[in-house]
Amino acid sequence: MRRAQDRLRRLREMGVVFAFRRSYVNGGTSETRFALGYVGKRLICAQRAQTPPAPKAYAQSLERLVVWPKLNHQLGVNDFFCGLAAHRNPARRSKFDVTGGVLTQWWSEKRCAEFFCIYSGNEVRLRPDGYGCWERQGRVVRFFLEHDTGTESLTVVTGKIADYSAFSTDRFGILLFSVHSSRREHSLRAALSRAQAGYDPGFVIATAARDHDHPDGPAGPVWGIWDPRDSTAPVRRYRLDELPERGPRLDRKLSRPDEPLSEAAFDPDDQQMVNLIHRSPGTSDTRNTNNYWRD
Repeated sequence: MRRAQDRLRRLREMGVVFAFRRSYVNGGTSETRFALGYVGKRLICAQRAQTPPAPKAYAQSLERLVVWPKLNHQLGVNDFFCGLAAHRNPARRSKFDVTGGVLTQWWSEKRCAEFFCIYSGNEVRLRPDGYGCWERQGRVVRFFLEHDTGTESLTVVTGKIADYSAFSTDRFGILLFSVHSSRREHSLRAALSRAQAGYDPGFVIATAARDHDHPDGPAGPVWGIWDPRDSTAPVRRYRLDELPERGPRLDRKLSRPDEPLSEAAFDPDDQQMVNLIHRSPGTSDTRNTNNYWRD
């Protein structure tokens, strides 16, 4: 912790990172938050052979970030993926995860919205909070993440299923709902059963509550697969790598400088991936998706 704080302090003095705190109405401030400073932005742009933004424009973007209403939500999403990325460090593993897993893909909401878009009469655009790939002991689990903070009604949350059903979700991964409490998770699973009324959405859905306190975090045995046939069945918990494998299995690619966590990512211009996206959801597939929750 000391070493990390010292490094952040030096980067802040150099202008590589920008730090800020939020003041609370009843007094006190939040913990320090860090974002990429202008010097850091110029370095990244140079690395990508891009033109950096004007200093004034970038300063305004940082000001907007400070008062961004979705900041806490985004921090929660970042915390989820950072919790998985930390497993790269053997010192961060618990006794329950001796072999360790690896987060090999992490796409932001913006990247997902740009990529997972199809046109079939009406525009179908997915806006997951993130898309990732978790690998452990030869298993590759790709997933869409919905990070729930409890601010949206369950009707709004379950309404997102329609967009995933209209999309070829099962060809790219499973859907994870990470909610803030066990009570919220129980309510969400019941709401899913009411909304779907036994109808199979065509892809795997798993839920977990963030108050589980398992030392392995989201990689641990905290995920319960939602069964559209029987909402009253006892919930069995799985590790993230034990969830059903979905999505393309591709040869590992080398990381590009602008994508440090994308060894298993696929090229957006790859024709195989383009065909998967634009293929009609009703088109037959070589994989049998019946009883997908048992796979």
